[in-house]
Amino acid sequence: MSADFPSFRYNATFAATLESKWQDFWEDNATFNTPNPAGPLAEPEKVAGREKLFVLDMFPYPSGAGLHVGHPLGYIGTDVFARFKRMTGFNVLHALGYDSFGLPAEQHAIATGIHPRVNTESNIANMRRQLRRLGLGHDPRRSVSTTDENYYRWTQWVFLQIFNSWFDKELSKARPISELEDLYATGKRTVDDGRSWSDLSRNEQHKVVDAQRLVYLTEAPVNWCPGLGTILANEEVTADGRSDIGNFPVFKRNMRQWMMNITAYSDRLLDDLDRLDWPEPIKLMQRNWIGRSEGARVRFTSAAGEIEVFTTRPDTLFGATFLVLSPEHPLVDALTTAEQSSAVDTYRVAAAAKEREQYEDETREKTGVFTGAFARNPVTGGNIP
Repeated sequence: MSADFPSFRYNATFAATLESKWQDFWEDNATFNTPNPAGPLAEPEKVAGREKLFVLDMFPYPSGAGLHVGHPLGYIGTDVFARFKRMTGFNVLHALGYDSFGLPAEQHAIATGIHPRVNTESNIANMRRQLRRLGLGHDPRRSVSTTDENYYRWTQWVFLQIFNSWFDKELSKARPISELEDLYATGKRTVDDGRSWSDLSRNEQHKVVDAQRLVYLTEAPVNWCPGLGTILANEEVTADGRSDIGNFPVFKRNMRQWMMNITAYSDRLLDDLDRLDWPEPIKLMQRNWIGRSEGARVRFTSAAGEIEVFTTRPDTLFGATFLVLSPEHPLVDALTTAEQSSAVDTYRVAAAAKEREQYEDETREKTGVFTGAFARNPVTGGNIP
C-alpha cells in the first residue's frame, strides 16, 4: 500500500461494514433500552439512583416514502447530547414517534391511491429502517405512532380532562368544572349579570359554565381551504394566500370550532420563564410572544348590543372619534344598515382576498367602510360611527 492510500482508509464500503457491525451489536445487546424502576420495563438494579434525563425528538410525518436530509440535521444533535449524558452516568430515555394524523398523511394517501393506514405503516417501517442505519440511540420499545389506538385513547383522555376544567385566577391553577358549579350553586361565586344561580334556566347555567372551560366551542375567523376541505394554521398558508400543501386558495371565514383558553396561563408562563436556564434572548422572545398588556376593558353600547374593547390607554377614550370592527366580527351583520350593506359586503370580500402578511402588517394603510351604525362612548356619552 502506497503512502497516498492508508491501509484503513475510511471509504463507503468500510463505513457500511463498520457501522452495520455496531448497529447490530447495539440492537442485540439492547444498548439504548432505558430501564424503568418499576412496571413492565422494570430493571431497578440498572437504575440504581442514577439521575434521569428524557430526550424526545420531534416526530416526523410519515407522509413520504422516507426521511429527508432535514431529519438527521436535527436528530444528530439530540443524539450527541443524549449519548454524552448517558456516558456521564445519566439514565437517558431517548425516544421518537411518528405524527401520523393530519394533512400530510392524508394528501400522500390521496396522491398514491393507497389506504392511509397501509400507506402510513409502510412509511413508518421504512423510516425505522433508515433511523437504524443512521445509528441513532433511540429506545425502540418506546416508539409510538399517533394513529395507534393505545396512543390516541390517551390524547382523547387528556382532552376530556381539559374540557372538564376551568382556570381559577385566585389559585392560579386549573380546577374540576364540578367545583365551579358548586361555587355558583352555594353563592360563593356570582354570575356576571348579578342574577342568582337558581334563577337561571339549566341551559343558561350551561352557557355560564361552558364559557369558562379550558376547552370551548366558539365562532372564530379561520383560514378555510376548500381544496383541502379543512382549516389551516397561519404557518400552513403561504405569503400568496394559498395552502402550503397543494397550493390551493385560502379564504378567511368564520367557523364554529374548538378553542383552548391558553391565555389563562399567560401570567404563569411569564413568571415561570425566570425559572428556566435558557439564554436571555430566547426568554425575551417568549415574553414578547406571550405579549402581556395591562389596561382596561371598555364597553360601548350600540343597537346590536355591547361592543367590548381593550385599551392600554383609557385616558385616550375622551378623544375617540370612531370605533373599528374586524370584517369577521359577529356584530357586523347586525350593525350594517340597508343603505351600507352593499359597501360593507364589497369591503369584506376585498379584505378576505388580501394576503395574510398584508392583512396583518401594522404599517399598511388603514382602510375601512362605514356600517351606518353608531356606538355610544361610555366616557363622553356621545355617539361615534
